[in-house]
Amino acid sequence: MHPYHAAQDSILEVGRNCWRLEAADRAAFLVDGAAYYRAFRHAAIQAKRSILILGWDFDSRICMLSEEESDGFPPRLGEFLLFLLARRRTLHINVLIWDFHLVYAFEREWWPLSTFRAHRRLHFRMDATHPVGASHHQKIVVMDDAVAFVGGLDLAQCRWDTPEHRPDHPLRVFPDGRPCRPFHDVQMMVDGKAAVALGDLCRTRWMRATGRRLPSPLPSVRRHEPWPGEVQVDMEAMQVGISLTEPAYDTRPEVRYVEQLYLDAIRAARRHIYIETQYLTSKTLGMCLLERLQERAGPEIVLILHPNSDGWLEQYTMDVLRGRLLKELRAADAFKRLGLYYPQIPGLGAQCLSLHSKVLIVDNDFVRIGSSNLSNRSMGFDTECDLAVEASGDPRLQCGIASLRDRLLGEHLSVSPDVVAERLARDRSLIGSIEALRGRDRTLQVFDGQIPADLDAWIPDAELIDPDRPLQSDVVTNQLVPKEHRTPARRHIMIGAATLFAFLGLAAAWRWTSLRDCLDIPALVAYLQTFNDSSFGPFLAIGAFVLGGVVVAPVTVLIAVSVLTFGPLFGFLYSFTGMTLSALLTFGIGHLLGHEAVRRLAGSRLNKISQRLAQRGVLAIIAVRIIPVAPFSLINLVAGASHIRFRHFLIGTLIGELPGLLAISIFVDQIGEAIRHPGPGSILALAGVALLVLLGIFGLRRWLGGEEVKR
Repeated sequence: MHPYHAAQDSILEVGRNCWRLEAADRAAFLVDGAAYYRAFRHAAIQAKRSILILGWDFDSRICMLSEEESDGFPPRLGEFLLFLLARRRTLHINVLIWDFHLVYAFEREWWPLSTFRAHRRLHFRMDATHPVGASHHQKIVVMDDAVAFVGGLDLAQCRWDTPEHRPDHPLRVFPDGRPCRPFHDVQMMVDGKAAVALGDLCRTRWMRATGRRLPSPLPSVRRHEPWPGEVQVDMEAMQVGISLTEPAYDTRPEVRYVEQLYLDAIRAARRHIYIETQYLTSKTLGMCLLERLQERAGPEIVLILHPNSDGWLEQYTMDVLRGRLLKELRAADAFKRLGLYYPQIPGLGAQCLSLHSKVLIVDNDFVRIGSSNLSNRSMGFDTECDLAVEASGDPRLQCGIASLRDRLLGEHLSVSPDVVAERLARDRSLIGSIEALRGRDRTLQVFDGQIPADLDAWIPDAELIDPDRPLQSDVVTNQLVPKEHRTPARRHIMIGAATLFAFLGLAAAWRWTSLRDCLDIPALVAYLQTFNDSSFGPFLAIGAFVLGGVVVAPVTVLIAVSVLTFGPLFGFLYSFTGMTLSALLTFGIGHLLGHEAVRRLAGSRLNKISQRLAQRGVLAIIAVRIIPVAPFSLINLVAGASHIRFRHFLIGTLIGELPGLLAISIFVDQIGEAIRHPGPGSILALAGVALLVLLGIFGLRRWLGGEEVKR
């Protein structure tokens, strides 16, 4: 047992804000990817029985060392692991990675299994045991249950970097040689019983994902000296809290220790709170920070933020949510104790440092490093793992915690940690010290983070784009189309099923009865073909959609005729073009008629929907295209009268039209094939397409309509 125990007023409490509280002899803070990768390799080389790797991402192709740092082993991760297995016959390596969503496909290594099948003691699995839309975000590595790493860094592409963050570093590249932008993150390394507990967590995750139980290393294996001599120890003899987030899934209840520990640590602060975070969207944590700002004698709060999220999707979602929260924090900062900054690196041009770290330091008494961001997802939707240490009055631990904060600020401000410490001792103000040290080429710039009003208006609440619990499908739909305004899904499904089976019956009757003798189908096909052969055909088809929109003609019939006339590809394209132009025309008519005229025309039901369209913008338009609440043209009129922005209407229409149009085009084309070439094969193909379309409609409406489907 270590000589320093948790005090009575300790922040860390098992069962409240941490899963386990375990002893560690040593801990190190590994700032940036180069330090982590070096320590990982040194520890892995000494592993005897087991290397366990949990990650959000993993790439066997990454180069982990520069040429001048060569340790005599292959520099690329996959080759390095295989080399370790070849030299130590008792070693097993287990890699468990999140079974990622298709949206990340172009950022990931597609076939890591091809590398790992080369060795029977290298076991690679992908883990999808989580709610729909969630992810496994924990980043943990454990060697022999003797040493462990936890933090924000995956063993993946574009994570390697040095504290200098040179704009042109030759090692910071994608596997294909393209440059990555500078990347900042922090990993924590521990040993002792804390490492054993993290090994238990890895084995539990493996069991859940694969159904197979991994053996624990024998105590004799854990007793070997795994701590690399090259890694500097930052703290000794401490208790390490392990906090988790796990969403409710299957029979397992949710675990929200990560959220509670954030709240408890923020509330315990006396002088200052230092945070580095990629995201800042959690309403719960935001309100906790706001309450501390409103206190007359509360702590200073410094937030080091990522200036612009990666990719347009995150910029238009997570950055907007962050902007809303920062607006509230600024409004509450009556005592001027809020400092918002982002790192500036010279020579990056339009790019910026990718700040990916997840660090919380409270006074000199508490440090927390892990995988969780200050986002809603990290509080209850994604799996997360953080490590925390509190000094509990121990001056040695207080020194280690303060040294990490000074190292991080020194890196961002381009000064030594000693300069930061001296300035802070003199000013006794964290914000004052930062302001005094700012101004070099590489520095911390004041973060604005304001968002355009029009962008703020059409991005929905965090409940949809950054949920803190597994999304219930009816929550999504209720946000966009209120339940009382939706036609019951059962009616849609029954009508759709009846229509599909009617077409199947017609095709069968055409094949096996005298119905085919009653109509001259070849003549009808030939007549339609004349439009296909005419240079005016496409214009006539598109014009029919535009005119049909004005007279409220059934758009499904127009699509069917277009596909039968021009074939599936061009029929789809002409229908898509015609529907879009028709939507824009009737939108304009609705805008000209005005709200009152359309209200009288459409009735109270659509009038209420118009309010929701104006409030929710793009997502509401997408929803009413997929969940029909009224004829196509009436929706367009109502949208025009609701004064929804034109570009929001256009984007929502283009996206929302596609699923139904694609399904109808495929189905109608198969009907035409069954009529032109009747036979068992074409009938079965039509039945298969019909079933897929029906299941697709049912599944989509079930997801969007939630419990409504059951009624």
